[in-house]
Amino acid sequence: MTVWIGVDVGGTFTDLVAFDDASGRRLTHKLSSTPANPADAIVAGLEALVARGDVAAADIAQIAHGTTVGTNALIERKGARVALITTRGFRDVLEIARQKRPGHFDMYRDYPPPVVPRWRRFEVAERVLADGAVHVALADAEIERVVDEALASGAEAIAVALLFSYLNPEHERRIGAAIAAKAPNVHVSLSSAVHPEFREYERSSTTTLNAYLQPKMARYLGDLGARIAERLGGADVVISQSTGGLMSLQAARRFPIRTALSGPAAGVLGAVEAARQAGLKNVVTFDVGGTSADVALLPGLEPAQSSDKEVGGLPVRLPSIDIATVGAGGGSVVHFDREGRLCVGPESAGAAPGPACYGRGGEWPTVTDANLILGRLSGGLLDGTMRLDLDAARRAMTPIAERLGFTVEATAAGVLEIVVANMARVIRTVSVERGFDPREVALLAYGGAGPLHARAVAASLDIGTVVIPATPGLLCAGGLIVSALKEDLIRTVRARLADAEAVPRLEAALAELDAVAAAWFEAERILPETRSVRVALDLRYVGQNFELDIVLSNAAPAGPPRVPPADMLRERFFEAHDRVYGFYNPDAPVEVVNCRLTASGHRHRLGAAPPPAAGGAWGKPIATRPVWFDPDAPVAAAVFRREALVPGQRFDGPAIVEQMDTTTVVFPGDAARVDDHGNLVVEIAR
Repeated sequence: MTVWIGVDVGGTFTDLVAFDDASGRRLTHKLSSTPANPADAIVAGLEALVARGDVAAADIAQIAHGTTVGTNALIERKGARVALITTRGFRDVLEIARQKRPGHFDMYRDYPPPVVPRWRRFEVAERVLADGAVHVALADAEIERVVDEALASGAEAIAVALLFSYLNPEHERRIGAAIAAKAPNVHVSLSSAVHPEFREYERSSTTTLNAYLQPKMARYLGDLGARIAERLGGADVVISQSTGGLMSLQAARRFPIRTALSGPAAGVLGAVEAARQAGLKNVVTFDVGGTSADVALLPGLEPAQSSDKEVGGLPVRLPSIDIATVGAGGGSVVHFDREGRLCVGPESAGAAPGPACYGRGGEWPTVTDANLILGRLSGGLLDGTMRLDLDAARRAMTPIAERLGFTVEATAAGVLEIVVANMARVIRTVSVERGFDPREVALLAYGGAGPLHARAVAASLDIGTVVIPATPGLLCAGGLIVSALKEDLIRTVRARLADAEAVPRLEAALAELDAVAAAWFEAERILPETRSVRVALDLRYVGQNFELDIVLSNAAPAGPPRVPPADMLRERFFEAHDRVYGFYNPDAPVEVVNCRLTASGHRHRLGAAPPPAAGGAWGKPIATRPVWFDPDAPVAAAVFRREALVPGQRFDGPAIVEQMDTTTVVFPGDAARVDDHGNLVVEIAR
């Protein structure tokens, strides 16, 4: 079993990348997504790879799948009927929340309502104190009463989030066992298993959302696993997490909330690999699809981690790669707002009906239509198998142009200026606003629409270099191939560094996590030589609301983790605080809040892909066509096929580089070259 397959399901296309470890071959396939049931496109794509003779079913070692099913269910509010069991007196914690407005200057905007209505929230008489001691014991009669009430509410899933259960989970476990005994078909989410960390509101919200997704994700993943097993035999099927790691189908069915932010995470890991091959040290990733643009800052090629995210306006507190998103993609709809201003997005035409030029009934103009009007896209996508209708694009853009009093081409150019400004703004949030100068990084562009807009976005930020990987439209699927299985473990340990017992307490907690990680390695059949463990502490000033992640080690397992002396931890915290906030106070007391341990590794040994073939004869332009880089007039641009370009080849703009999964635009005056690994590197004219 030597073939590894990554499958990324997007709003418009489903991408498959297969890597044959024995021969070093890299195979790709792309087809339209099937929103009604994403598994249909996945199975069809896998069968196409096998039917073409590219892959033998018996050789498939692993199929890694990035899914948006959970994300879409949260955004569209199409989850299950959920009940919540909580400590007496805390029934309304989901609505009390944090008492901060979602929009500081909008007095009429409110948070979305919880996914659990008040009448399906039930209190139970029990109380655990802040030190984990039981203050009010949980009686069996109380368990029977509250479980009966929750089941009588018609709930398909039940969340259990009791006060301080992250310190003492016994009461939650007893309630969970009672539910399983009475109603084994009802899904159960315990906060002590989903998110065993302090902060009651975030823990309750995350656990409730996990329960909200469980029935739908269990059905989807169960169907997908069964269909793949029937057609492709014994390949491991694993699911992408928000951290960029993978988890088993069984774990994904228990903890579907871990997939809610996983969509762009695999692409970031693929970008890290591409940046490493290109010899880059600091990059901003730029992933543009049909609906959104996702960006991440990778200083030293290390993706930043975040624990505080929102999906559909509701908080999710779980580790994830820190990715910023804006509703600006190829399908973003061009429209006028109520004040008569021209806007692009965040509404998207999606895959159905899609942009007007798709010919599927779309009537509103989109960013893709603008690119087609300006000649940056040709008459077809996917190597011409998906035809684009220029006349339909022009018809859709004409009402906008007439209202503005512009030509259709000038209007299309204005549309791209707006969407580029939106994309540049989100890059500033992860770079300038965090103390990083974008002029010191390269922009690594991927996704189906990333290379189309990368140069204009980079120029607006004074970024001098744009890098386009060999298959940018398939980078997320490729990232799934190199991703490892991952398990994030956490223990809340509140300890002031000035306390003499702090370091021993932290080492005891980390030793417990290390033992859990060792058991996980064995249960998931992780090869010993692929295992690694990342150990970190969350530190903050006493009374501060947010913590900083201080990494202690990131290497192969080597016994129980050790904690450095308190003075050394304090200095490392000061350095991090100064880097993030621009100052630190050496006299203020510092405390540890959480101990974190991340275990990762592979079930199969993945070899390295062979280097690309040495450069031969340079690829010649296949055509020349007029392209509008300026709204006043087009210029003749050479059109290249990406697969014809060879390592070492150089050419100047204006040029268009077409390939199956994307189109790259090289502006006049820019210089492009192909590096030794097949990456297209564009140096922007200053």
